[in-house]
This record gives sequence, structure tokens and C-alpha cells, in this order.
Amino acid sequence: MKILYKLITLLKGANNMDKNRARELAIISDKIRKNVLTAVYSAASGHPGGSLSISDILSVLYFDEMNVDPSNPSDPDRDRFVLSKGHC
Repeated sequence: MKILYKLITLLKGANNMDKNRARELAIISDKIRKNVLTAVYSAASGHPGGSLSISDILSVLYFDEMNVDPSNPSDPDRDRFVLSKGHC
């Protein structure tokens, strides 16, 4: 959680986000990691490293920066996120 908070303060500046929001995003990031591990374990296959390494950045982008509305996925003004980590 401390790493994500440091990342957020570097990306956005300490004055732009309060500690409560940083904690919320850290919790979301932890849930992403848990879901990654659950999926890999359930499939008995996979390489979780790439997904685990992007969870902090993904949580800040998707849940704090991007213009997305899950209840309106066909909004033409929504932001789109394309990620390709290839074979890292």
C-alpha cells in the first residue's frame, strides 16, 4: 500500500489527492492482485507477473483518471485503455 501511495504522489502531486483516496486505490489494487492470483490458480496455468506488476498503475488510471462509466459502455466520449505488455 505504501508503494502505491508513493506512486500516486509522484504522478499527481501530493496536493491533488488526499490520503483516503490513495488508500481506496491501494485497496482496489490489492483486489486486482487477488483476482489475478485466483484466476491463475483456478486455471492451473498462467504467468501472473505481468498482471501483478501493472495493478497499481491500472487502478490509478482506470478508477481515478480515465473517463469511464461502466453503466454506459457505449459512450462515444469514453476513454479507452489499450495495454500490451507482450512477453515481459
